[in-house]
Amino acid sequence: MKKRMICLLLAACVLATAGCGKKKEEPEKEPVVEVKEEVEKPKEEPKVEEPEDTHEGMAKSYLTGEWIDEELAGKRPLAVMIGNTSDALPQYGISSADVIYEVPVEGSYTRLMAIFQDYSGLEKIGSVRSCRHYFIYFAKEFDALYTHYGQAVYAEPILAREDVHNLSGMDSALESIMFYRDANRKAPHNAFISEEGIKAGIEKKQYRTDIAETYSGHYQFAEDDTQVQLSGEDALVVSPGYFVNKPWFVYNSEDGLYYRYEFKDKQIDGANEQQLAVKNILIQYCDWSKKDENGYLDINTTSGGNGWFITNGKMEKVTWTKANEDSPARYFDESGNEITINQGKTWVCIARNNYQDRFGVYATEEELSEARATEQ
Repeated sequence: MKKRMICLLLAACVLATAGCGKKKEEPEKEPVVEVKEEVEKPKEEPKVEEPEDTHEGMAKSYLTGEWIDEELAGKRPLAVMIGNTSDALPQYGISSADVIYEVPVEGSYTRLMAIFQDYSGLEKIGSVRSCRHYFIYFAKEFDALYTHYGQAVYAEPILAREDVHNLSGMDSALESIMFYRDANRKAPHNAFISEEGIKAGIEKKQYRTDIAETYSGHYQFAEDDTQVQLSGEDALVVSPGYFVNKPWFVYNSEDGLYYRYEFKDKQIDGANEQQLAVKNILIQYCDWSKKDENGYLDINTTSGGNGWFITNGKMEKVTWTKANEDSPARYFDESGNEITINQGKTWVCIARNNYQDRFGVYATEEELSEARATEQ
């Protein structure tokens, strides 16, 4: 009996063990891998350091719009009468001028007035020629000290004004300290001045050397690193239309300058053999008349009128006005806005208003030559 009970118990244990073996195995869980999505960080822009103010101690020139020494910018410029006949060539020191006025005188010749902000280091400027009264008003547009050797009788009352600061070779107090003669040239094309003489002359006359506090400038210039690009007609070869010297300008697209020619050749500065070149050309037509039987001209500097503005190979029509004889001329585009000119040197061609048809622009110098061959 006991044996039977033991056998039954053993059988029950076996069955219980077998039942446990039939239990389904749970599938092994895969490990959960947390994947972190990388967020691309924005690339940091390289820090651009603000350029240091490279214009410390500098100021914009009233004549060119360019940065120059601050002290120099505050000084009055010097306007010098320069001979412009074939016998007066080459001229000296003229490539250092910032603004050049070319104006008719008797006999259909032209005379130049070169305006210098900086004449330091110049040992020979000229030849210095005599004054015509209307040049005085052009000089006053820049608050310039006006330099000449003698004058026409019509200029004497204006030169005598207290507000006209002129330096004349006919002034006995100045002739020997400011002017000198070149023995290799014939009079009247042999009078010259230098930096040393100019300073001696100004000191002798005790003229004001700082620009007037009320002076606000003549031209409106383009901002730094910008260029005025006109939308008008091409102006690659420019002929102002003067009768005797028959000058012309040729545009160089590489440097953006107009190179000057007259008397069938390059116009050269004898001091450095450089051809004269400018950034801007202004053609300014004025009313005029003759004062006497000798053909002395009376150029009306306040008449207002038409003109042309030429720069960077293009040109546009302008009009000009002037409030009074001493104030600067202002130039306006066809929409009535005052024009902005490019920074750099400027050549102003004053022309008689009834000769506007003599002005011309051409694609090449060959075209200009062909046109001149048919002139009356």
